[in-house]
Amino acid sequence: MTVTRQVNWRLSTFSGLLLAGYFIPVWTLAAWRIVLSPIHGLFERPNVAVAMFISDHLQVPALMTVRFAWLLALGKLTVVAFFLLFAALMVRRVVRLGRGGDEALGIALGLGCVISFASMMFAVEVNEAAALQLHATELMLLLSTAILMLVDQPSARTSVESEVRDADYALSNPSS
Repeated sequence: MTVTRQVNWRLSTFSGLLLAGYFIPVWTLAAWRIVLSPIHGLFERPNVAVAMFISDHLQVPALMTVRFAWLLALGKLTVVAFFLLFAALMVRRVVRLGRGGDEALGIALGLGCVISFASMMFAVEVNEAAALQLHATELMLLLSTAILMLVDQPSARTSVESEVRDADYALSNPSS
């Protein structure tokens, strides 16, 4: 008897792991630079549109700019934490088959979309073309995975078949 092992990776799970592979290092580095030096980190390339909007349009003092920088870093680190949680949950086959990590991925996508969309709007306001391209690309990546999660629902027949295949009927068999 040959045992075939199915991995059962859904496209939304694979796409979420690819996104985690991008957002975890990139947003962690951007947030870490803000933590080390709030003003300098805020005016670096990934955050320059937010920094220019805060300094030009809101005209807040330096201490308030530092608070906005820390808030941005906290938001990015929260998204990173949910992507890390999703990636950790996807290691276990049982969780992956039961769609256990979808909540963590959904929260990461939702918060990431809000941050990327706000950053994109700030880039439009301050006419920063490179930042606009970066944030629009990140937003499209996040939105496409969110749409993929909505479309990639398992059918009822597939879930019943997988439950029957994975069930252990050793105790219910009267001949054993």
